[in-house]
Amino acid sequence: MKYLIFGTGDYYNRYKKWFHQHDVLALLDNSVQKHHTVIDGIEVLPPEEGVRLRYDIIVILSFYVKSMKQQLVSLGVDKKKIYHFYDLHQLLSQSVIRRPMQFFSYAQEIVENQAKIRNKIVLMSNELTLGGPPIALFHAALCLKKQGYPVVYASMIDGPLKEKLLEQDIPVLIDENLQIATMEETEWVHSFSLIVCNTLNFHVFLSERNTEIPVIWWLHDARFFYDGVNRKQIEKINLENLKALSVGPVPKAAIKEFIPAIQCEELLYGVEDKNDVGRTESREKLRFITIGFLEDIKGQDILIEAIKMLSMEMRNQCEFYIVGHNETLFGEKLKNASMDLGEVFFTGCVNRAQIHQMLSESDVLICPSRQDSMPTVAAEAMMHFVPCIVSDVTGTAAYLHDGADGFLFPSQNARILAEKIEWCMANKKELKRIGKKARGVYENIFSMSVFEKKFLKIVQETLK
Repeated sequence: MKYLIFGTGDYYNRYKKWFHQHDVLALLDNSVQKHHTVIDGIEVLPPEEGVRLRYDIIVILSFYVKSMKQQLVSLGVDKKKIYHFYDLHQLLSQSVIRRPMQFFSYAQEIVENQAKIRNKIVLMSNELTLGGPPIALFHAALCLKKQGYPVVYASMIDGPLKEKLLEQDIPVLIDENLQIATMEETEWVHSFSLIVCNTLNFHVFLSERNTEIPVIWWLHDARFFYDGVNRKQIEKINLENLKALSVGPVPKAAIKEFIPAIQCEELLYGVEDKNDVGRTESREKLRFITIGFLEDIKGQDILIEAIKMLSMEMRNQCEFYIVGHNETLFGEKLKNASMDLGEVFFTGCVNRAQIHQMLSESDVLICPSRQDSMPTVAAEAMMHFVPCIVSDVTGTAAYLHDGADGFLFPSQNARILAEKIEWCMANKKELKRIGKKARGVYENIFSMSVFEKKFLKIVQETLK
């Protein structure tokens, strides 16, 4: 097989290990700055140039599969020759060399104990970043450990969360084969009493499974992340002895589109109470903040459009902090679009402690996403008594009441978003009252105590 690989960002770095350099004719990328450079010994070409080569298959290593596939088809590529990283099991499972597992702390001892330690549980994550789903699973591991369950936290790839897990004496296993293998092909999981799979990324793993072992599948994913899913693959999942959990209504609607028969119970994540950094009350300007990777799905461009609709007098009385990784094509477009907006500040990436500090120094969080299942930063903001303006397609919107404990606006409607910002500017004293109500939403819905109680009940019922 001769491959073209479309995408040279984060997901390229995650999955490139499965391709031999001599099998890859070229890398494709839309970034002009990368064209005709060399990455890992392979030339990067514009897509329109790369598709002229004599290739067998193009593999998209990105979550923006829908638009990238449309682009390739418009360039004359046969749809049958376009694959996604979800398809690597189909493409490579018979020929690929398995990669060795890595054990940390006493993970190997638990895994290899064939006497079946009573009620031992493996929690499986697609990554060890400090993002929402891996952190939610981290809290689940802490909860189980407190109750005396033997647990192992397993991941497809390494990352900074590993150190946090080991600090809490939670053993870690890294098995890169989970990126392409099914449960039947993953022998080490068969000695566990319960498997908890986190996110849609495990749909291939679950497509061939031992139904004697109960599985909890905790879904966090918005519809956007299903664009690369092979329907035939996900429809193979046997629902016997499988309990699906959804982080609110958005992931539930997405999975039921693909598996109508699946029953989803709600399990929202828990957020640790970090409201000990102190609130900054005396500030001349009203501070709005939005936090998240700068990309189309997060909708920061809608916020910029809304800011431009504000009067100059209004803009002079407020400031907007846009927090998140911005070294992307989308990030560059945003910065260019806001060059004349002196009240807009791009911070780039910050760590978790800085996020909490910045939230404590903000008056309103804005979540302008086009799709977002349940943004963790919204719950964190409410924990800090900060009211949120969220688009009505975010999962958080289901738990807010417009004007009472937060604000809602129709997705992609910059005009109404601007009106919500103007209301906050004209009613600064009311924001404190709404912030207290928002804190109540955190305590009743997103607190760790609420999460732990519900999660432990589900685990106990599933193990029975």
